Amino acid sequence: MNSINKKEIEKFSKIASEWWNPEGKFKPLHKFNPVRIKYIKQNIINNFKLKNKIKPLKGISILDIGCGGGLLSEPMARMGARVTGIDASDKNIKIAKLHSRKSKLKINYICSSPEKLKLQSKFDVILNMEIVEHVEDVDFFLKSCSKLLKKNGIMFVATINKTLKSYVFAIVGAEYVLRWLPIGTHEWEKFVNPEDLKKILTKYNIYIDKLDGMKFDILKDEWNISQDLSVNYIGKFIKN
Repeated sequence: MNSINKKEIEKFSKIASEWWNPEGKFKPLHKFNPVRIKYIKQNIINNFKLKNKIKPLKGISILDIGCGGGLLSEPMARMGARVTGIDASDKNIKIAKLHSRKSKLKINYICSSPEKLKLQSKFDVILNMEIVEHVEDVDFFLKSCSKLLKKNGIMFVATINKTLKSYVFAIVGAEYVLRWLPIGTHEWEKFVNPEDLKKILTKYNIYIDKLDGMKFDILKDEWNISQDLSVNYIGKFIKN
């Protein structure tokens, strides 16, 4: 089996050169990044009871799946984590490697999907950020991810709920009206609701620890954590 959706990979490969342009095609992710980084950092620190003030994630191994150009991998590495970033797009990985060298960061970037990743060690943390809505088979993808996570490790999943509101906001609003994203970035049929996500992960001994919504504040031009799960949401899951 294969979790790679070739059409999705081609779509993102075409705009790979845009990854590090904060005003380019990935502008929404640049806006999104601060709230994701803060959420991940705080939950890792709390979970593993980390005390290092200068390198808060020192000693933690992180696998960033669907890492793209490295927008999350690099901040994690700066905070002291040992980061491996994987992406099925070779163009994305080339961009990520080039940028990490410029940034003088040591990140292990590999062109791969989770089921094809051949590494001996497992990870403390897996990041599945805005990726499950782009894979071929969500169940198979998460099963493959679960094999790469240590016992008591954390898996973060951020995605889009499958609701009428998400169709209006994430597709009609973000792609057609506001033009935040290229038209065709998302397919509503591939969105995953939290209950289905929990059911799949429970099969692989990964259980929900907390679930939060993420909402865009138009007045402040920033994303915040919220209780509203109807469009974007992020979950912290623990492997038993």
